[in-house]
Amino acid sequence: MKRLFDFSIALVALVVLAVPIALVALVVRLTSPGPALYWSDRVGRNNRIFRMPKFRSMRIDTPEVATHLLARPESYLTPVGSFLRRSSLDELPQLWSILKGDMSFVGPRPALFNQHDLVALRTERGVHVLAPGLTGWAQINGRDELSVPEKVRLDEDYLRRRSLIFDVQILLKTFFRVAGRHGVAH
Repeated sequence: MKRLFDFSIALVALVVLAVPIALVALVVRLTSPGPALYWSDRVGRNNRIFRMPKFRSMRIDTPEVATHLLARPESYLTPVGSFLRRSSLDELPQLWSILKGDMSFVGPRPALFNQHDLVALRTERGVHVLAPGLTGWAQINGRDELSVPEKVRLDEDYLRRRSLIFDVQILLKTFFRVAGRHGVAH
């Protein structure tokens, strides 16, 4: 049921958002050198690595680490990068990952391939069995402000409580969080 929900909503969203997605891609290309999309190796369900697209908000010479690990991350932002991140428009290409089945709308955010502490703790707590999400319980309860153990605690809570109704609640709260720009780092 969840996969059908994800696929259907992602397909509709891609059709409805085709023009805004094309415009964001154009703006990214016109304001900084390099491709519009950044493909990142991420950890998916059962710790399988998959390639996840995002609109590029950082320069092409940015090290491949979590943003909070960069010294002065703002120095790596493209001219529109801060806006893309604050508005979460950089996440729109992940609709493709949802269509493919690599991701879900709701689940733990996909870890970078080199976030070994996060992956190990999720595996220890059984969270690794979930498909990663465009948004999640941890996202609406702190996002970038949470420590790794706190993120995993919330991911584990989602694992226990997951249902279609809970997913819809998380999606609605995500909309309001993104609109209010709560907990977003750069």
